[in-house]
Amino acid sequence: MSTQETIRLYDNDAYATEFEAAVLSCEPKADTDNLYEVVLDQTLFFPEEGGQSPDKGVINGINVVDVQIKNGVIIHTVDIAVTENEAGSEPDKTKHGKTNIDKTKLDKISAGSHISGKIDWQHRFYNMQQHSGEHIFSGIVHSRFGFENVGFHLSDSVVTMDFSGVISPEDIADIEREVNVAITKNIPVEVTYPSKTELESLEYRSKIEIEGQVRIVTVPGYDVCACCAPHVKRTGEIGMLKVMNYQNYKGGVRISILCGFRALEAFRQKSQIISELMGIFTTNQEAIIDNVTKLKALNQSLKSELGSAKAEILDYKIASLPTDIDNAILFEADLDSNAARSCVNKLVEKYSGVSAVFTGNDEDGYSFIIGSKNVDCNNIAAALRNKLEARGGGKPVMVQGSVKAARNKIERVLDDVLE
Repeated sequence: MSTQETIRLYDNDAYATEFEAAVLSCEPKADTDNLYEVVLDQTLFFPEEGGQSPDKGVINGINVVDVQIKNGVIIHTVDIAVTENEAGSEPDKTKHGKTNIDKTKLDKISAGSHISGKIDWQHRFYNMQQHSGEHIFSGIVHSRFGFENVGFHLSDSVVTMDFSGVISPEDIADIEREVNVAITKNIPVEVTYPSKTELESLEYRSKIEIEGQVRIVTVPGYDVCACCAPHVKRTGEIGMLKVMNYQNYKGGVRISILCGFRALEAFRQKSQIISELMGIFTTNQEAIIDNVTKLKALNQSLKSELGSAKAEILDYKIASLPTDIDNAILFEADLDSNAARSCVNKLVEKYSGVSAVFTGNDEDGYSFIIGSKNVDCNNIAAALRNKLEARGGGKPVMVQGSVKAARNKIERVLDDVLE
């Protein structure tokens, strides 16, 4: 694999979507059948870096499924498997001995060839919206409270920021509003490469020590931060920022946000859920919480009543069991763990051998609790593990676990071990 550092075209133009490049190396990815790692002399593909997910797209029409960077070298992982809908492509065996490889694809990206690349612009722009919004939010937090952003993760579905101190819900809401004010101002986002002398007098945020040239992203009046990722040109392109969730985390706070089109999609989904709930409860939006609260209270009350009724039925079943036996095995379709344990305890007092309750059904399997005063229950659990691949264990007087098997097979194992 080439060790020549890759020219990062996205640094020059975050809005470019197509590029040309030379293939420096193309090698099979270890422990895979159809993935190859391609190194180019230059690329528009932003790698997974700084907590942000990598770009998506194609190289010579071949899907890029991952992009990583190591020692300045950007590695594009491409999938060259034969697909059913690719006319004319036949499984071939390459010099690497791999099957189901489309040799035509492999020839297009061989070392020394030239390629045309194209990134997924929607994915890139959505990431730019998220990351630019995060900068403004983190900059405001830093200026107001002095807290550092000590953890950042930007995936295709969520953006999380971990701050080094706790922020109240009221302050989070206020910061969210200020971020959106900054967005409406449509402020230019500046990218600069200060000299070492300039950096010494520049106050900027950075989570790590940076060697070599430092890239500074500035949102005037809100944030100055060292960052390697593509950003929007003006804050208005962020669209909006919405805090989705927050929680205390490791002595600070973790805040989840979405910006722009991803925020829009999230609220479309929430709006759809609310509309469906309004239909189910035949009520307006304001009354949904009250309806759900009442329904939850009713559900808890019914669960309590059902539990009491089941307990009475179990007591009846226990009382009706014959007394001239040593072992008692019950199978119940629906029983919580507390009720099952209580039942086993009562059976253990009544019978000298093994007492067990299996809860579930043949399709989904069973959870079990087995107890005894005189028999080592671990032997029963071991038999279920050996014959039916059950899971679980415990002490000699009581074991519990689960088993994915039909009732008749469980009973057959128990009959064998309890003979």
